Amino acid sequence: MKSSIARKVLMALSGLFLLLFLAQHFVINSLSLGSGDYFNAASHFMGNNGIVQFIIQPILIIAVLFHLIAGLYLDVVNRNARNVKYQMNSPGKNSSWMSRNMVITGIMVLLFLGLHFYDFWIPEINYKYIEGNSLVDNRYYPDLVEKFKDPVRTGIYVLSFVFLSLHLMHGFQSAFQSVGFRHNKYTPMIQKLGLAYAILIPLGFVVIAVVHYVSHL
Repeated sequence: MKSSIARKVLMALSGLFLLLFLAQHFVINSLSLGSGDYFNAASHFMGNNGIVQFIIQPILIIAVLFHLIAGLYLDVVNRNARNVKYQMNSPGKNSSWMSRNMVITGIMVLLFLGLHFYDFWIPEINYKYIEGNSLVDNRYYPDLVEKFKDPVRTGIYVLSFVFLSLHLMHGFQSAFQSVGFRHNKYTPMIQKLGLAYAILIPLGFVVIAVVHYVSHL
């Protein structure tokens, strides 16, 4: 029982860390709508800062993998622990679709991350550390807008953030509950904040993708 609670707390903490990263990533991406120079400068800093590259980035990758593995494990444990099957328990009346399908939406988001790594992270590693190119460049903005010329890739990007939004609608408030933050006064506010975050941040990413795609038409 204690180990199960510990896993839930660690999963929640990893989720909260990923929420911070997502917000930071959105702020940098949003710069691409205004100025390629600002986006290049911010991306260059994130891509070449030693602390970000060799401390925060490995922690981020570990957090993503841990969050996924812990989520799958807890889902299996919870399903095996139920004494009454879903069909007999009216899940639609007792829980939301998002809470019952966190694993599905999480896996869809993970598949998108794989594509995102293929598009940006792997080429970045190859460019800097394998080819040994100069760290001073302004390639980030052209690379970004080039990706959104493809309607299929843009569509996958948009759909992925729809799944992310569904995942966050339950995950945000669930993370706070798992770490023990429940209060009659503040819980409703956290729920509203979580809903706003789950809608606005993914929507912001969608807007960025669509604007860049439309600009090429």
